[in-house]
Amino acid sequence: MSYLEFFGVVSGGLATWLAARANIWSWPVGAASVTLFFFLFYQIQLYPDMFLQVFFVITNLYGWWRWTHPKTGEADKQNELRITRLTGRPLILTLASGLVATLGLGALAQNLHRLFPVLFSQPSAFPYLDSFTTVMSIVGTFMMIQKKLECWWVWLVIDLISTYIYFIKGVKLVGIEYAVFCLIAFQGAWHWTREYRSYQTDRQPAHL
Repeated sequence: MSYLEFFGVVSGGLATWLAARANIWSWPVGAASVTLFFFLFYQIQLYPDMFLQVFFVITNLYGWWRWTHPKTGEADKQNELRITRLTGRPLILTLASGLVATLGLGALAQNLHRLFPVLFSQPSAFPYLDSFTTVMSIVGTFMMIQKKLECWWVWLVIDLISTYIYFIKGVKLVGIEYAVFCLIAFQGAWHWTREYRSYQTDRQPAHL
């Protein structure tokens, strides 16, 4: 186990736990974690995951700003972005777009070592499965930035697949972390659902 893996796991676990609690500090802690994972994934040839970390640095900073600067009518009692739902056709289109993008990225990942042999000396491990978790992580991140409750079910699927990949690749501490993330995803769904329902209660008029 390397220092990159250890500190990336610790900071990533903390960021995910904070996100499940809808705590805005999940974003800056997450930015530190993904910077460490960028270098780790380069070392173990998970190239789509490596590229994903660059995206995550940017989105962690944007998510921090979005949660703390809600638009008119979007704020909760703490003057932070309130939780909303993504259902029906918008949800279907979002997931379908993710699957199409997975096929495109998977084809690219499968041929990176042929297209850029100087940069990528080894073929990509699990090009399509890794690409699926990469694309859907982007989808899940944008859903989380907008505080859509359904993001936690997307993260659960990602975490289950990632747990398998990381154990196979031998980064077992990261694999254990993602197994824990599965539990945190359940916690996040439960906590966010409870908070979302509390908005309905707050809007009900008091009985005299």
